[in-house]
Amino acid sequence: MADGVNRPALRAVIADDQALVRTGFGMILAADGIEVTAEAADGAEALAAVRRTRPDVVLMDIRMPQMDGIEATRRILADGPDGTRVIILTTYDLDHYVYAALTAGASGFLLKDVSPEHLVAAVRLVQSGDALLAPAITRRLIERFAQREEDRPDGLHRDLSGLTPRELEVLRLLATGLSNAELADRLLLSPTTIKTHIGRILSKLDLRDRVQAVVLAYETGLVSPGGGGSWPHPPERTGTRP
Repeated sequence: MADGVNRPALRAVIADDQALVRTGFGMILAADGIEVTAEAADGAEALAAVRRTRPDVVLMDIRMPQMDGIEATRRILADGPDGTRVIILTTYDLDHYVYAALTAGASGFLLKDVSPEHLVAAVRLVQSGDALLAPAITRRLIERFAQREEDRPDGLHRDLSGLTPRELEVLRLLATGLSNAELADRLLLSPTTIKTHIGRILSKLDLRDRVQAVVLAYETGLVSPGGGGSWPHPPERTGTRP
């Protein structure tokens, strides 16, 4: 189902200890033209499959024998190949798994009852360099695990010192869950300008994607759990400065 002669197929590895789940996900992806390069029944097999086939995206279960999905994710992203993204898929709506997966480097977290359309969209989204979280669990992740009040450092982490005031503002709003379109509307900037700011933030902080940016924003105290932010000024209602 290729769209053009020169366009390579998006490649994926599916890791889950249930064969029926692997088959189902594989059929969904294949129907949309996504090539499943390998399947794995545990984390160790997933790691070997990624090293062998160099996929764009890995669909990774959390609870698997031999090596769980969190450790497999950590090892896959530690030794490459560069560009491989991991989406964690689980039936367990448990917050500590979410945070463990994101800190291990996963680009997304979805529950296994996701619709076929949403699953395909998620794979294509993270392969393009974006990141995702299931909306129903994002707030609980932030409030209960991303940053504990007693561990909060005084002031901003030094890693944020290289950001401009506008970039700090964008990062703060990004961490509250706003999309690019919502950021553009809030700051009266174009979506292209917002994408440029986010790209610069990721580059300056050496982050893989938006998920890592959100985690860092809470861990550094730029944004507070519970919905509050520690940025001292409200967003500027002007479109004159990028």
